[in-house]
Amino acid sequence: MCRSIKQLRNHSQPPTDADVQAAALQFVRKVSGYRAPSRANADAFNQAVDEITAATRALLARLEAAPDRKR
Repeated sequence: MCRSIKQLRNHSQPPTDADVQAAALQFVRKVSGYRAPSRANADAFNQAVDEITAATRALLARLEAAPDRKR
């Protein structure tokens, strides 16, 4: 997987809607192989971004924060 993917989950600050949307777009681009889809594929591409955005928000909402470790 690409090393430049930004980690969204951060205990000090939750991701913004823009962060989640950008991550979903990056994922769809990576999986589809298209930076921008053709007109014929635009609906499928955009629907995938929307679905992954929703799934990501649901995942982040369900995750429990781990207790802070003392070093």
